[in-house]
Amino acid sequence: MASKGQMTGMQGVYLVAAELTRRGLIVSLTSRNARGVDLFATDQSYKKTWSVQVKTSWKHVSSWPIGKHYKSEWSSNHIYVFVNLHGEKRPEYYPVPSRIVARKGHTYQRPKGAWYGFKRAGLRENDWSAFALP
Repeated sequence: MASKGQMTGMQGVYLVAAELTRRGLIVSLTSRNARGVDLFATDQSYKKTWSVQVKTSWKHVSSWPIGKHYKSEWSSNHIYVFVNLHGEKRPEYYPVPSRIVARKGHTYQRPKGAWYGFKRAGLRENDWSAFALP
């Protein structure tokens, strides 16, 4: 049986795929073993392609977990989309280029080990400009 965390993560992936499709991109889900990439998206002329990492929270958060490779796994075509779900309300989407995540991500030392996060502060909701979309 899938955990609540797995279900939340998959819900975010499908919601982002639907939103990018609504905005005119062709979107494909990756296999679950593709580290750091949940979706591939391309424009309809196949001139621009993006890899997309989706991070989803069921509730409002001030910081999303991003994984320990956030500083080294960035490119001009790799985008994070942070999603806050709100039950039956409309989700909040925060697309962020991976170069910004690499620069502004944080490593927190905790008793059980390091935690890698990206703070929500200063992000603009629904700013899809990282995909060069209106």
